[in-house]
Amino acid sequence: MKLNKLLAGSVTATLLASALLAGGHGTHWGYTGHEAPENWGNLSADYSLCKSGKSQSPINITSSVTVESKSLEKIGFDYSTGISSVINNGHTVQVNFDKGSSITVDGIKFSLVQFHFHTPSENQIDGKNFPLEGHFVHATEDGSLAVIALMFEDGTENPFIKKVWAKTPHEAGGKNAISISAKEVNTLLPTNKDYYRFSGSLTTPPCSEGVRWLVLKNYTTISKSQVKEFIHLFHDHSNNRPVQAINARKVMK
Repeated sequence: MKLNKLLAGSVTATLLASALLAGGHGTHWGYTGHEAPENWGNLSADYSLCKSGKSQSPINITSSVTVESKSLEKIGFDYSTGISSVINNGHTVQVNFDKGSSITVDGIKFSLVQFHFHTPSENQIDGKNFPLEGHFVHATEDGSLAVIALMFEDGTENPFIKKVWAKTPHEAGGKNAISISAKEVNTLLPTNKDYYRFSGSLTTPPCSEGVRWLVLKNYTTISKSQVKEFIHLFHDHSNNRPVQAINARKVMK
């Protein structure tokens, strides 16, 4: 998840960039063989949380771990800017937003940075994996993170995805310009934005914890051919981390 210049301007931003960067500097990791998720914690001391962390993501959201919360506020969406570029970083497809969009959670404004994809879904709902999951990554100036997860279920072709895939570079490290309006981004989101909330981590090394996870309860659709097109970009391999132990956590709903 490459941020680089997108968040340039502060030390925190640089650290955040490395934390969110699937194809960046440091020990290489992946989704197969020696570099697969089950081995991340052994690849580098910097990735130790991937095996020792107690609040890791993704998780399986089931009735046994969810609790009703009257204090669970609505997410304050302000997606007012569009998408200007799309990157194939070797691990996922990432679209970068122009500055200016944000969400507000806990009275804190989190700037929208980028949106990327995993197949099959990383988080599960009642043990179910979805064919695709999108992560809207948001950050504050001090490096706090909030991720909104949007599930894609089998169905009709998705016009947003069609536009992104058409511009996605086929080679790792490639970047193309793309023009997607704020209106199109908002149309991708479900009208009903109820969500599950839990404290988790990055789902890629270094698996840093303290991330606010906001998993939307309602979905959008994607066609089987669009999922196949995504997988083909990464040599027909999935790019999801398996669900992690919930431990003492509860999921608010």
